[in-house]
Parts: sequence; C-alpha cells; structure tokens
Amino acid sequence: MGRYLPYMAFGLLIVLLVCIGLFADRFVLYLTMRVMLLSIFALGYNLLLGRTGLLSFGHAAFYAAGSYGMALFYLHINPDPLLGILAGVGLAVVASLVIGFFCVRHTEIYFAMLTLAFGMMVFSLIWNLRDITGGDDGLVGIGRNPLLGFSIAKDSQYYFLVVFFFALTVWIIHRIRSSPFGLVLAGISENHQRASFAGISIKSYRLAAFVISGAFAGLAGSLGAMLESNSDPFSAHWTHSAEPVLVSLIGGLHTFSGPIVGSVLFVVLREIIERFTQNWMLWLGIILLVIIMGFRGGAMGSAEQYLARWGRKFREESAS
Repeated sequence: MGRYLPYMAFGLLIVLLVCIGLFADRFVLYLTMRVMLLSIFALGYNLLLGRTGLLSFGHAAFYAAGSYGMALFYLHINPDPLLGILAGVGLAVVASLVIGFFCVRHTEIYFAMLTLAFGMMVFSLIWNLRDITGGDDGLVGIGRNPLLGFSIAKDSQYYFLVVFFFALTVWIIHRIRSSPFGLVLAGISENHQRASFAGISIKSYRLAAFVISGAFAGLAGSLGAMLESNSDPFSAHWTHSAEPVLVSLIGGLHTFSGPIVGSVLFVVLREIIERFTQNWMLWLGIILLVIIMGFRGGAMGSAEQYLARWGRKFREESAS
C-alpha cells in the first residue's frame, strides 16, 4: 500500500487541479498557475540543491532565458506557442550548459558566488541590450495563439496547459530522482570523495544536474511569459533566484514534494499578507523564519518524521 501512496497522492493532486480549473474564478486560476510555475522552477532547482548539494544563486538567469527566448521567438520568428516554449527551454539549456561548465569546477561557497556572478551578468545584458530585450521595459505583446488547434487565449483555457506541464515536470523529476542517475547525485551530495573513488565523474554528473535544473527553470520562464504576456528584466535578478531556495527550505529540502508544498505556502502567504499591510516583506520574512527554524526539515520533512514516530509508536503498542 505504501508503495502506491505517492501515485495516489499525485492522482488526487491532478484531480484537485482539474476541479479548480473547472469551477474556480479567474483570480484563483491565476494564483494556482503562479503556484504551479513556481513549483516547476523549484522542483528543477531542488534536483540541484536537495539532491546534488549545490547551492545556486543564479538560476533566475535560466528562468529569464526561457522567458526571453519564448518572447523573442514569438515576436520575430513564429507565434506558435509550443515552438516558443521549446525555444525558451532550448535557450535556457544552452545558457545553463555554458555557465555550468565553469561553475561545477568549484563547490560550496565558490560555486554559489560564481552562479551569482554569472546571474548578474545575464541581468546586466538583458538590461543594456535594449534593441533586443527592450531594456528595463522588457518585451510586451506576447499572445496565446491556438495550440494544436485548441484555443488557449483565455486564462481558463491556458490553465490546463500549465497543469499539463506541471504534471509532466512532477513525473520527470520523480523518475530522475528514483533512477540510477538520481541515486548517483544523492551519493555525490553525501560524500563526493567516495563517489570519485568509485570512478564516478563528479563534474559530469554535477553539470548534468545543473543543465536539467536550468531546463525546468526555462520551462517555468516560458510559461510565465505567456501567462503575463511580457518578459520582465527583473526575472533575471538574483532576488528571483532566492525564491526556489526559500520554497525548498519551507517545504523540505530533502523531500520530493517539498518544493510543491513550499510553493503553495509561499504564494498564498504572500498574497494574504499583501492585502493587510504595506510592510508585507517584513511580515512574510518573519513568518518564513518561524517556519524554517521551527520545522527544521521543512513542512514535509517534519510531517514525514512525525508520521514515522507515530508509526513506530503504533507498532510498539500493537506488539505489546
């Protein structure tokens, strides 16, 4: 039974998302799409941080690469949304491959600072290449043309496209984490020297994890550009890179579902606090600190520990 529990939970989640798409109002649809896009971003990122043990402060660059890649393709080459998404993901893959080639040669704080430096370089390029990127104005006028004959112009229609890519991301990330490749990444995070002695190419595996996480960041950026109908230069800023870090910590760094739960908590809490005070960043920071420090394993990590203790106690009482 426990073996099939994750699949049952995933099925229930998809049913819930479909029900929201069928019956919720426009604001709830928009908020749920924001949660799913942040989840895609964070699931890919957590493959690098939670699974491989590499902290990146530059992943917003790949989100922006997906966003601007999609926008430039739509505005100048072909308005087909699927091709635009593929172009955005492709640009993010190329960017992450180039940047990752230099970054994975280092670890710990040096890796983090290198990703930060490259991320701010990308932000500076987007800001200054006004003729291409629109500078501080960004790129606007990104529409939603029919996809494979189906209209996605309305939010209620586009929502199901986001659900599809969210479900695809969850499935792919789960397969990667449970594959031999994912187990090697976990081994590198646990003890990279022992993995190296076993004949594993540490740099190659780290680069692969970096590129995969960059690809999902690009996917989130491409879908985000279509949702907002524009590409914003601040999507490449280092502060945007902090979001998947926070989300992973809130939900549970070493859990599969942590980034999804963290995304829900982050987006919903922010939306609620913004309605009551102008100092929402202060209060959001306080609440997030309480969650992170009070639940050391994140929301899902703490829940798993509690359920494990409850299960042991139940078995002991049953045995006695």
